[in-house]
Amino acid sequence: MAKRSKRYKTVSELVDRQKYYTPEEAIDLVKKTASAKFDETVDVAMKLGVDPRHADQQVRGTVVLPHGLGKSVRVAVFAQGEKAREAEAAGADLVGGEDLAAQVQQGRIDFDVAIATPDMMGIVGRLGRILGPRGLMPNPRAGTVTNDIEQAVKEFKAGKLEYRVNRDADIHVVIGKASFPSEALMENFTVLIHAILRARPAAAKGTYLRKVAISTTMGPGIRIDPHALVAARTR
Repeated sequence: MAKRSKRYKTVSELVDRQKYYTPEEAIDLVKKTASAKFDETVDVAMKLGVDPRHADQQVRGTVVLPHGLGKSVRVAVFAQGEKAREAEAAGADLVGGEDLAAQVQQGRIDFDVAIATPDMMGIVGRLGRILGPRGLMPNPRAGTVTNDIEQAVKEFKAGKLEYRVNRDADIHVVIGKASFPSEALMENFTVLIHAILRARPAAAKGTYLRKVAISTTMGPGIRIDPHALVAARTR
């Protein structure tokens, strides 16, 4: 078992591991546990009642958080001609075609989001084994394969978030920084939860939202009652 620091043990004492907190309580508490020397990110982890091995139980999409992520997002765009110029004007950090694909194949992946025009997917498709495991492969469902390059770049730069269930039926996403006001974190959290609940696959049976926890980069997990979140959404 990994040894915990004195700082971690101190902040852990603030959290009752047997308790389910309300979202408001959890967010207030997560700010108190942010005691590192840098501005920690605030992460949300969820366990879903889906079987990701089946295509009809995949959970994937995007959501625009009203208060952004609190960090600079580097966007790469696979495009050519006029669409490449649109991407550059919109603020894309990297723009290219075969040249950008060659950089990726060489292991130079200096971006957080990859966007592509449909006509570039023949080139981008060859990068699936590299970008796929990193969650960077452009996909129409995520809004990252599009001809509306300007809008896509601006949205991801402003804090548009992509979420995707992994093979263990978990979703891990960032909703901001510990320095955000509690109200801003609460709004981001609420928008995210609503998006996940709306994305429930028709094929999913039983309890959909099974576990929810929030934490900072260096802090302990704080459990939130998933049943209360579902009830609040349906009222």
